[in-house]
Amino acid sequence: MEKTWLRGAVYQIYPRSFCDSNGDGIGDIQGIISKLDYLKDLGVKILWLSPIYKSPLFDMGYDVSDYYDIHEDYGTMEDFEQLLLEAKKRGLKIVMDLVVNHTSMEHEWFRHAVKGERPYHDYYIFKKGKKQGEPPNNWTSMFSGTAWEYVPELDEWYLHLYDKAQPDLNWHNPAVLEEVEKILRFYLDKGVYGFRCDVINQIYKDSFADGQGTYPSGRGKEHYLMKEGNHQVLKKLYEDVFSKYEDYVVIGETLDVDIPNGQRFLKDNELDMFFTFEHMDVGKKLGGAILQGFKPAKLREVLYKYQKEIPWNALYFENHDQPRSLAHYGDEGKYRDASAKALATLLLTLKGTPFIYQGQELGALWAKPRDPRKSKDCCAHALLKMMKSVFHLPTSIAKRLVYNLDRDRCRAPMAWAPGPGIGFTTAEKAWLPFTKDDELHNVKTEENSANSVLNFYKSLLLLRKENEELTLGQFHEVPTSGSLFAYRRRYENRELLILVNLSKKTLRLPRYLHNIAGDVVLESGKAKSPNSLPPYGVKIIRVA
Repeated sequence: MEKTWLRGAVYQIYPRSFCDSNGDGIGDIQGIISKLDYLKDLGVKILWLSPIYKSPLFDMGYDVSDYYDIHEDYGTMEDFEQLLLEAKKRGLKIVMDLVVNHTSMEHEWFRHAVKGERPYHDYYIFKKGKKQGEPPNNWTSMFSGTAWEYVPELDEWYLHLYDKAQPDLNWHNPAVLEEVEKILRFYLDKGVYGFRCDVINQIYKDSFADGQGTYPSGRGKEHYLMKEGNHQVLKKLYEDVFSKYEDYVVIGETLDVDIPNGQRFLKDNELDMFFTFEHMDVGKKLGGAILQGFKPAKLREVLYKYQKEIPWNALYFENHDQPRSLAHYGDEGKYRDASAKALATLLLTLKGTPFIYQGQELGALWAKPRDPRKSKDCCAHALLKMMKSVFHLPTSIAKRLVYNLDRDRCRAPMAWAPGPGIGFTTAEKAWLPFTKDDELHNVKTEENSANSVLNFYKSLLLLRKENEELTLGQFHEVPTSGSLFAYRRRYENRELLILVNLSKKTLRLPRYLHNIAGDVVLESGKAKSPNSLPPYGVKIIRVA
């Protein structure tokens, strides 16, 4: 049976910001249900929901306190079951976020564990300190500071690779594996299509020796990133659970993944695809605190490397943790729509499964920066603290550096229509501020504009659906330089040539791309001549 993800595009929903059905300023499951017809019409097949489980929301759901319950802000389990039913009626499939590197400290397991109660104490990683008052090693959290929290009642420290409110699970304990398998079966049997697995290549800690270097965040990762035990755990999940289902998907978020490990994740059914980060680091400095020096040629180099060396790619330019792509790779001014269409073309014509983040299909902007002390993002608060305590920066400078790392900016509510609540809510105030131009760039306005970014996405998704070159076809690089992306997608005896100019300047095509015999099936921008591309111009040619 052919897997749906081979041909279907994924749409990521950040439920809190998608659509509010009850007027409380917070998106919810009924809001998602109300927009299923829009998503079907857009042309996607799979909907990935960021976490909706019961949670204290310290990290906006990536701190689960009950895997078998839905957070009351989003609705009930009955609402979720209705979502599954209504999605199925429209030929849409639902993917859930699986967060099992850690739980919330409010999870029942951890409440018992922190008291030293068996068997739950062994569900987490507790260690004695090196000596009185010192943690077991020098590892630092991804959010900065020590990765260990002391429990005086036990005279032990527990590991948290993220915040202390997110204690790490002990994947050396077979009982943890069994618990996670129960969770997977619970949702798969309800009709969930699969899972996007959060930081899944960090779950297995191979050693607890000191980490190398002096990194204020993530020190020690050489002891837990993509270790042999990690691969074995994923194989076991496949053998025990996923292999028993016909059509499903397992997507891995894989920090610092390399080609050999990426190939291995796919080879033995550990994952069906994985998110890389290397292309997201292009044009970033200081870990993303500064967006500067973006070079299209570097992006091309990284994207093409994975196209050539990885059998199947998870393609994305945006998500709930990353800047909006126009701020990162495109243009938020004069060429806003043109650059949104250029990036859409890359996303939907490269080899792999494309992921569209809510609002991306509108050319959504990054929300305006604001004082990180007002942020809902725990990461922004942790980074602000690190900038001041570790680097001893004045508050004014620290705040400016955190602006681009504040994840609230990519989580602003979805713009559905003009008006005070932008079609997202009837409340006087949403949980996060709206972006500055929602009156002009929203679903209702763009649906009624033939040349809009939204309608270009629809055209691309339809083209992808109707042409197997763009789903099952091989990728063949056409050598270029500068800001020009050129490649061929070939399936059986059919071929499409894709040309994208990712710059503000008109590009003259190299001679070997002049006068290509074939029909233009889709283009964006008006060229000065047949052998040039306008700023952020696009041309897709069916080669004769």
